[in-house]
Amino acid sequence: MTEPGALQSLRDHVTDTYADWPPPKKRRTGVSFGDEHFAETSYYFEGGLRKVRPYYFDFRTYCKGRWVGRSLQHVFSTEFRAQPLAYYEAAIRAGRLHLNEEPVRDLDIVLKDNDFLRNTVHRHEPPVTAEPIRLLAENEDVVVVDKPSSIPVHPCGRFRHNTVIFILGKEHQLKELHPLHRLDRLTSGVLMFAKTAVVSERIHEQVRDRQLEKEYVCRVEGEFAAEEVICREPILVVSYKVGVCRVDPRGKPCETVFQRLSYNGHSSVVRCRPLTGRTHQIRVHLQFLGHPILNDPIYNSSAWGPSRGRGGHIPKTDEELLRDLVAEHQAKQGLEVLDLCEGDLSPGPSDSIAPSSGLAKDNSEKVATAAQKIDGVIEAAPEHLDPPGRASETDNDLNQETDPLCAECRLVRQDPLPQDLVMFLHALRYKGPDFEYVSPMPTWAQDDWRED
Repeated sequence: MTEPGALQSLRDHVTDTYADWPPPKKRRTGVSFGDEHFAETSYYFEGGLRKVRPYYFDFRTYCKGRWVGRSLQHVFSTEFRAQPLAYYEAAIRAGRLHLNEEPVRDLDIVLKDNDFLRNTVHRHEPPVTAEPIRLLAENEDVVVVDKPSSIPVHPCGRFRHNTVIFILGKEHQLKELHPLHRLDRLTSGVLMFAKTAVVSERIHEQVRDRQLEKEYVCRVEGEFAAEEVICREPILVVSYKVGVCRVDPRGKPCETVFQRLSYNGHSSVVRCRPLTGRTHQIRVHLQFLGHPILNDPIYNSSAWGPSRGRGGHIPKTDEELLRDLVAEHQAKQGLEVLDLCEGDLSPGPSDSIAPSSGLAKDNSEKVATAAQKIDGVIEAAPEHLDPPGRASETDNDLNQETDPLCAECRLVRQDPLPQDLVMFLHALRYKGPDFEYVSPMPTWAQDDWRED
């Protein structure tokens, strides 16, 4: 018999994973979204970027076991720290918070097991490259695309509409898809989806039996060895939250085969064949070999120390490494590279990555100052705001894109340059017993390519 604690842990896992996805019955046939989800907002293109117009979104979750007996005020102040408590008080006055589909009247309400919380928020998504998702193949079994860099495969973090799944559904009417493998958000290239659960299970069985071959191409720093190089260093996950790994004897076994294709006097194009499938495997092994990917924002960072992790030499603790990486990206307003937002950096019982460097401290102070200004606006927010989505047609766009309670609406963020969204790692080939799909070689992998 399963113990109650185990059941609650399972419920928590499902809720965390699918909090903003459709109900479970819709997921059985694949990752899909209905027309009501696609109609939440629209895309526009500007400066080489694909952008999403801000929109209203309902975050839905069941009460987690650790919340039972706690007040909403406690939960919001400890686990939903992206906003100050003043925001949630204003959201109550505006009718944005619901518990078991009844409007919340105050934050002192105590949560019970199986309570259902719905929080309507104004959502902003980071821009991604405007490069289109090209279809490499489509038949009754699979859809194969050439994924551009910077676009995540499925909704995660701040990304929802700016994802491969949503773009395929909205622009290509391809729905009910089963992802067969994953690519990091910054990695481009061959990405496969099954159209049915039967095909998905068949290919996943081939993955388990190691019948599939993957081949990547990348551009790395320096002159890579001319002969074939095999790296078998084990890889350990330093932080699942931040998404950082490193070579460590305690890690899981890994093996990657590298072969240099060209060298232009400054950097090398390298073919990579991962024989195992660990997180960031190619990037970590290249860092260990002293040839990190030329523009890798994580594994070619000075946060790793003077040698940048070569040979596994990292002259700092894991906690110091994470703090320095976060500080670097926070200063650049590039936390989405780490799939983090400012709220993730607030100190708390389960958080050990609060920024520690002077650079991060300066940036945190700027954010805090901005938050204080926003608090003033929130405190003065009118009661009984019109529910989102009920504006007239003439002012609907205005009401969708700006919101009196939204802190993000008042922050000025500089758009990244399109070239800043590209990492020089590309999935070139994906081959199985009865299929093979190849994407074109990217421009930066050409023999005569030169750095600017």
